[in-house]
Amino acid sequence: MLSSGSSPLTVKRGSMWGFLMFAGAAWLAIGWAMLRLEPTNVAAVAGPVVLFGAVCELVRALAGTRMWWLNAGLAVLFAATGVLLLTDEGSSFAGPAALVGWYLMVRGAMDVAVGIMTRGSDRVWSLLVTVGVLETGLGFFAASPFSRAADLVMVVLGALGVLRAVADLVTALRLREVAAPRRDVLELPAERAAGVQGYSAGLADSEGAPRVRARHRARSGGSTVTAVEAVSESRPGESFHDRVVRTTADLDAMLAQAGITGSRSAPVERDVPVVPDSPEGVELAPEKRGPSR
Repeated sequence: MLSSGSSPLTVKRGSMWGFLMFAGAAWLAIGWAMLRLEPTNVAAVAGPVVLFGAVCELVRALAGTRMWWLNAGLAVLFAATGVLLLTDEGSSFAGPAALVGWYLMVRGAMDVAVGIMTRGSDRVWSLLVTVGVLETGLGFFAASPFSRAADLVMVVLGALGVLRAVADLVTALRLREVAAPRRDVLELPAERAAGVQGYSAGLADSEGAPRVRARHRARSGGSTVTAVEAVSESRPGESFHDRVVRTTADLDAMLAQAGITGSRSAPVERDVPVVPDSPEGVELAPEKRGPSR
């Protein structure tokens, strides 16, 4: 909602919320002052107000938002409008009212467009759209034939100051809310910090430990040599019978080294019915089992 041009999530500088807080307070003071003044020359009062709006747009453009070019264009447009107001020496009410209406209509249209564009990333987008609609309505009223008195123009300027104050203050608080957690995003609780430190120390120790060579290296083709293949390889001048005897002895030695001394035969259970494995066995099974009790 960093009007006009981007939401607070795209702002890169954390100090931007402070400027918007100052701008909101300044707009609120302007709105109050416009309702208390009784000027004889409306253009001399409306010109500085529009120029202040141009300065705010220029600062937003320098904040590094993704749509800085829109803020820069609005700053140039509003600066030209303010200069025209200060140099207007014609009508006392018609010219300044038309230029103020022009400023409000452009400002409101941009706020509505930006609010709708950022509705998926900013939860306060509806406030910006509401402010934009009200500004557009005030601009339409200021540029219409109904605003032909100094009092009406001053009321429009006062309403402008109040609306901009609300928009900038809400934006500043929203920026403050978004920027505060991001500065502490890398700060972990004490328990997690200790765990991460221990894991990093263990990882460094494991990487610095000496490498243990494997017993069986990989072949050039990518397959590994198993224990059976290692003991069953033939030697030069060895017969087949000698190789079988040597392989058997080597395997027995490996089994003994592994703790396997021999195979135990399972006890044979007596009077266990035999499960037939063929249709003929099924037919003969009742005869072999004997009479039922």
